Amino acid sequence: MEFGHDKVLLDSVLAVYKPHCRYLRETSVTVKGDPQDKGGLIRLRGDFRIPESCYIKDTGHFNAVEFNICFNQMIYFIMAKSLKERVLRAFDSWTMEDFWARQLPDMFIVDFSSSFRDAMRGRRFWGELDIVRAVNREGGNGQLIIIDTLCRYGETETAACHGKVRLALKNTAPEAA
Repeated sequence: MEFGHDKVLLDSVLAVYKPHCRYLRETSVTVKGDPQDKGGLIRLRGDFRIPESCYIKDTGHFNAVEFNICFNQMIYFIMAKSLKERVLRAFDSWTMEDFWARQLPDMFIVDFSSSFRDAMRGRRFWGELDIVRAVNREGGNGQLIIIDTLCRYGETETAACHGKVRLALKNTAPEAA
């Protein structure tokens, strides 16, 4: 199953970012089974533009901070798209309103590793993110969804860097403000 670019959803997902930090520009999502099942995979392919660094003078290369910001934008979008299209059972109890309420306060990176193999300028490039595993489980402070991902970025056909990231999402109703 494939889903083309969803500009309306992407604009909504990236609304939490300052305008000059909205790097993810185009998306497509491919679903090959549910990551709760062995071999299931949900993949996002995205096109990125970083006209200038949002935090430092130009380093001349794509770095770990930009890697993480781009990862965050991809994971937020792929989770929202998975929920919208109902392709990830781990989100069966969620609504889109739940996602918007939980996007910032209830989603945590708990394990992050990245590896840079080739230099990459990082102004125009592609990124891919795979959700390879999703499980619901009891955590010390309530129900959690644990999501394991793989990601990679490149300017040519070959990825210049890649990473593994595990997230924990609170899976209990958000507290009233």
